[in-house]
Amino acid sequence: MKVSKSKLEIAMARAELNRDTLAKKANMPIHTVCNVYTRRTCKPATAGRIAKALGVDVTEIIED
Repeated sequence: MKVSKSKLEIAMARAELNRDTLAKKANMPIHTVCNVYTRRTCKPATAGRIAKALGVDVTEIIED
């Protein structure tokens, strides 16, 4: 699944989370969040967990 870096950053800013706190809230390793942030790809389940931790729908962080 292709994640939009800009949309992810906006959602993180709205939730007032950095990568470390996002990883803790999503209950996943920090390197997984960093990989999604830099590579912009992940499995659908990972995108779903990140979106849930941010309090947004997964469609708000993926590329169109």
